[in-house]
Amino acid sequence: MSRFKKRPAATSAAAEKPENRRPSSADRSAYFARREAAKVLRTVLQGDAKRRAVGSIKSLVYSPSVRNKRGTFALVCETLKYLSIIKEVLGSANVLNSKWKRQGELIYIVTYDILFGQAASLVGDAEKFLLLRKDALQSALAQLLVRKGMKDIKDLTACQKFPGGLISIVDISKPRYVRVNTLKLDLKSALQELGKQNKVHEDDMVPDLLVLPPGVDLHNHPLVLNGSVFMQGKASSMAAAALQPEPGWEVLDACAAPGNKTVHLAALTHGKGKILACELHKERVQRLKETINLAGAANVEVLNEDFLNLNPKHTSYSKVRAILLDPSCSGSGTSAVRLDHLLPSHGAGNDDAGINRLRKLQAFQKKALAHALSFPAVERLVYSTCSVHQIENEDVIKSVLPLALSLGFQLATPFPLWARRGLPVVEGSEHLLRTDPAEDKEGFFIALFIRKSTIAENMPERRPSSSSTTTSEALCSEKSNISSVKKKQRNKYKLHLYCPSAKLSRMWLHPWYLARKRATRI
Repeated sequence: MSRFKKRPAATSAAAEKPENRRPSSADRSAYFARREAAKVLRTVLQGDAKRRAVGSIKSLVYSPSVRNKRGTFALVCETLKYLSIIKEVLGSANVLNSKWKRQGELIYIVTYDILFGQAASLVGDAEKFLLLRKDALQSALAQLLVRKGMKDIKDLTACQKFPGGLISIVDISKPRYVRVNTLKLDLKSALQELGKQNKVHEDDMVPDLLVLPPGVDLHNHPLVLNGSVFMQGKASSMAAAALQPEPGWEVLDACAAPGNKTVHLAALTHGKGKILACELHKERVQRLKETINLAGAANVEVLNEDFLNLNPKHTSYSKVRAILLDPSCSGSGTSAVRLDHLLPSHGAGNDDAGINRLRKLQAFQKKALAHALSFPAVERLVYSTCSVHQIENEDVIKSVLPLALSLGFQLATPFPLWARRGLPVVEGSEHLLRTDPAEDKEGFFIALFIRKSTIAENMPERRPSSSSTTTSEALCSEKSNISSVKKKQRNKYKLHLYCPSAKLSRMWLHPWYLARKRATRI
């Protein structure tokens, strides 16, 4: 009997032995991934609680500071998927003391790994603390299943009705877009480098945008890590491209963070002139500065200011000739990409709260657009959102359009070959641009305003035709030059204007159109 009683002690010692072994590289990798995931989760939950996200889950995970991006992304997504269950289990088990309650996000991550994940390599103080209480956690989970009337965990998670089903790390249906940062790398070199391992081609509409096959993971590619290319969606890249700032211009990015559009503006101006990047929130300013440094955008000046408080008449802004206004919005057009359906606020089910939030956003959007139009030297202005809601898009334009017209602005048509246009609820909706979440994988809205005085200055002079004295060599040369014009150059916005009193001719506005017509007659 004495020998029989001693066996549990030996078994216990054997069970404790693995805890004292030296952690393997896999153990260390998992340890750091859990802590990186906890930091991201804290930022996500704090932003969701305030309805003011610093960035999407993906953008936070794939920032340069996160090393194990794939493992961290999976941990954050899966923990969020089970978060409501984890909270109930921890509450029922009542195992946390004040020390660990202050590290709630790490506790959520570790609890997920113990109950639903891979608890084989759990090293660390938080991990040891919860492993000692694993039985209590599992008992609380079993009681939760009984209370909910569920047979197993699969049924419990299914009843939460997440749109889109289970989380996958790669969206296999969406092409991978990357924008070449021409401040660091030319388009040809980017095509050659990225083409070594993947099929890659230029986008047919947005300059310096490359298209790769769906599912291509470039997060650890050297060109991404050194800021030579940015992983930026096509719809997002269209906003700065629609503005078309010229080298040497002073441009204002009114709501700049996280900075992808800011550095795109810097690239479009070839690093010349000045880009004023305005951002109110300090935590987002830091992210903005990181993006600017990564891009090598030396002509960007960061303003930690409220855009609405900038004085348009101040000399600091007297030379601003273009404004990109991408204000806070619901993000409804990118909610699937941003994985917003995983956030606690998404399942709140309060329709009144959602409508009230949209109205508050619209009020700010109207103020911001009206304010942007009041800058005296502005010639071009783009208003863009990543929302599909009419209240944030066409309704905002409809409300501010009379003011815009009184200040000498008109709606112009960005990317005229793009098929999807604004909803027909505002006069001039054919000039507004929309992308569709189903067809284009993102839902964006873009409105382009051009000041009429600028249009008059850019009008070509009407001269007598010299076709009767043109030599055959000159005509052949002209046809050759026309045929060599790249499609993307023709896809820049045409000045199809909304004007109640007059309609300007396409031929009058586009010299290349006249040249093409002359060439086709030969």
